Amino acid sequence: MKQKFSKSWISSKQPRKQRKYTYNAPISIKRVFLSCGLSKALKNIYHKRSIKLRTGDRVKVLRGEYAGKTGEIIKISLKNTKVYIDGIITKKSTGTEVQVPLHPSNLQITELNLKDVKREKTIKRAISAPAVKKVKSDKKE
Repeated sequence: MKQKFSKSWISSKQPRKQRKYTYNAPISIKRVFLSCGLSKALKNIYHKRSIKLRTGDRVKVLRGEYAGKTGEIIKISLKNTKVYIDGIITKKSTGTEVQVPLHPSNLQITELNLKDVKREKTIKRAISAPAVKKVKSDKKE
């Protein structure tokens, strides 16, 4: 596969093509990969399961070496689809301290940063919209 990116890869069931899709996706699509699940309290308030991450959000690490730790998002790397959290630091062999990159799938949002007016409006718009429920019809008569 010489092609750099194609939307048709997402429809493939092959793991190698799924990985290629995520690695070679343009930044506009990679932004969607940076969504993260909400805590139970926030799910009840906002009636949403997940929201895209922003700097300033408080998150809890659910998986990995740093599971259980919480902190504020300092930096988001769209290119690598990684998130850097305040207080989660490791030491290099030279002795310098470095932020640890974490994948959004291993995180949970505990507090949202609503300083951005546009973000607050979009979240409120989602709350006020009526929830559309799919009704299963009985085809057997």
